[in-house]
Amino acid sequence: MIGGRQMKLLLDETPYQSLPSLVMKIGMNEALFLQQLHYRSLMSKNVRDGYKWVYNSYEGWRTEFPYWSADTIRRIIRKLEKGGWIISAVYNRMKIDNTKWYRVNYAHEELRALQLAVVERKSCIGDEGKNTQMDLANLHKPITKEFKITTKNKEYVEKNLDIIASVIDYLNQKINKKYKVHSKTTNRLLNERISEGYTVDDFKAVINIKTAQWLNDPTFCMYLRPSTLFSSTKFESYLNEVTLEVPVNEIRKVGGYRAPKLDYGEGGPVNGL
Repeated sequence: MIGGRQMKLLLDETPYQSLPSLVMKIGMNEALFLQQLHYRSLMSKNVRDGYKWVYNSYEGWRTEFPYWSADTIRRIIRKLEKGGWIISAVYNRMKIDNTKWYRVNYAHEELRALQLAVVERKSCIGDEGKNTQMDLANLHKPITKEFKITTKNKEYVEKNLDIIASVIDYLNQKINKKYKVHSKTTNRLLNERISEGYTVDDFKAVINIKTAQWLNDPTFCMYLRPSTLFSSTKFESYLNEVTLEVPVNEIRKVGGYRAPKLDYGEGGPVNGL
């Protein structure tokens, strides 16, 4: 009985897998990260320069590898970048956003050689060995394609994880808080706004606007939270506000709205507004 319980503890979860030859070449942690980046790339809708990219911060990666610290993830990424296994870039529209974009360098000579070796082994083994020899593209499901969480007997699925992680990470940086990416309420609100067509830049614009207005206000700073910023009744109106602290070109213009120019020397607005 005890043995059966122990086996259940060992086998109840899907184990992480990676190519032994890849692990030998770059290390276990690096192989796991590369595998996850590969799967995230398959799901990504972020296409730049003809490639699919994955947009994520170090803290964002921690939601997928919670057993690694941000420093460990930083070292893994730097090692893979230095070795040419992954390529990073910055395609963010706002200059203050330094979050990197990543993709697997499938043209890497050693990675191509490993893939070729796996294909050759599969060919030698034949049909009976198809399930025992696996290439990079068929190892296992991604660690976080979708998170299924059961709360009060109700299961919900977190979607749009790339966008949600990047928005919450940005909010936490701006207000020095630790809101969770996998909060049920946060996921629901952001998924609703995303389904309405809003983008990462829209969410960050609202964060910029309300942070400029409320961060140093003892009365309103408490409202710098996902439940207020991203609510269905407030989000659009927040997005169309203009503050002096936020450049107008960073704010999404809906319905052709254009902020009036103010001529303080003449004492009123110009351009007939």
